[in-house]
Formats: sequence, structure tokens, C-alpha cells
Amino acid sequence: MDCRPGCGACCIAPSISQPYHGMPEGKPAGVRCVHLDDQLRCGLFGDPRRPAACSAFVAEESFCGENREQALAILAELEILSLPD
Repeated sequence: MDCRPGCGACCIAPSISQPYHGMPEGKPAGVRCVHLDDQLRCGLFGDPRRPAACSAFVAEESFCGENREQALAILAELEILSLPD
């Protein structure tokens, strides 16, 4: 599955605990990454400064659903389910 144009859910919903270029404190869940451009595309795509978690993410229907709203909801739920007890 290719990334859905105009989505950006994977750059908003999940948290990134490690500091990275432009976000020295990491990124809290639900916060838009500073590298997400106006077309909702990653400005660090292909850049070695891109976080490993982002590089490892693969778009697939189980994460992305049928539209942007579903993708945001699915990824937000996965974020909650992955929190430590």
C-alpha cells in the first residue's frame, strides 16, 4: 500500500520518545511533527536524520484504514495500547 496523499496520520498520532532533528524532546502522541509539510508529507523522508521509528513504519490497511480519519483513530488507539502498564 502506498501512503495516502494528504494523510500525515503517522506523523501526528504516534509518540516518538527519542530526540531527533528539530524535536529535541521527541514528539508526544497527537502532536504534529515539525517536519510534516503543508501537503502532509514528511520533510525528512530519505534523510538520515529521520527517526528510525518513522523509517520502519510501513503503510498498510490495518494501520491506515480507508481514510485519514480512520488512520488517525487506529494509530491513536495503537499508541494507547502500547503504553507501559
